[in-house]
Amino acid sequence: MDTDREGFRVPRGMSSLASVDGVKLHCEERGGGPAVLFVHEYGGSCRSFDMQVEAFRARHRCVVFNARGYPPSEVPASVGSYSQYHATADIGAILDGLVIERAHLVGVSMGAASAMQFALKEPQRVLSVTLVGIGSGSDDPPLFRQAAEANAKQIESGGMRVFAEQMGRNPNRIRLMEKNPAEFRRSLEELSRMSPVGHANTMRGVQARRPSLYAHEKRLASLSVRTLVVVGDEDAGCRKPSEFLVRVLPDARLVVLPGTGHAVNQEEPAEFNRLCLAFIDAATVAGA
Repeated sequence: MDTDREGFRVPRGMSSLASVDGVKLHCEERGGGPAVLFVHEYGGSCRSFDMQVEAFRARHRCVVFNARGYPPSEVPASVGSYSQYHATADIGAILDGLVIERAHLVGVSMGAASAMQFALKEPQRVLSVTLVGIGSGSDDPPLFRQAAEANAKQIESGGMRVFAEQMGRNPNRIRLMEKNPAEFRRSLEELSRMSPVGHANTMRGVQARRPSLYAHEKRLASLSVRTLVVVGDEDAGCRKPSEFLVRVLPDARLVVLPGTGHAVNQEEPAEFNRLCLAFIDAATVAGA
């Protein structure tokens, strides 16, 4: 394991791939077999999926990357370089750069929203999609946008460490602290070292401008990609959107994990890995 000049862990098997607008994205891959691309949440990074990669890599080519604005990926200075369009295009750029024609997508929160948009845009390239903790803000978009702007301003004024400490106190993060304290501390330490510019711009450009999940109802109703929707029963802001998805999507299954908050894959890695691997393996056989 090496480190880059900012002190971030950089395992071997990494690459830097350019997106549609030239922004360089940090990418890593492990294992072999059908490709699985993991897309991280706002408060995470490619490291958020370490426990999934370890479990999946014996049977799958596991690909993780850091979103734009998340070092070692490039951090564009302008908020105009951050949007749902860019996040979706970045997924395509990773697949193209690694010459992957079709892949299973696994997204968490912000990453789930991007994975869903990519599946809507290019369903022929998606073997299956797993959406975890999706839909935050969908039930009250004005309040969500207001909170996003307040968070962006706090990041700019107080820095990433203060923001990370606040995020760690969110009700939907308490279970991670209780169940997996080492992973909780690791994730908050990593978040505290991220770029204030990147996170403020992501908050304004991607999060605040993202439409409610319900706005995509007609497009979702015609999406034939196999979908697994996973949500913690204590993740209040994602329960209704998750249930909505399963009602609307033609081929979707919902799993609600008891006593679980937002970061399902980190809180309950063994159960999540079991569910997700079984779903992906079944979808691989069906799509062969």
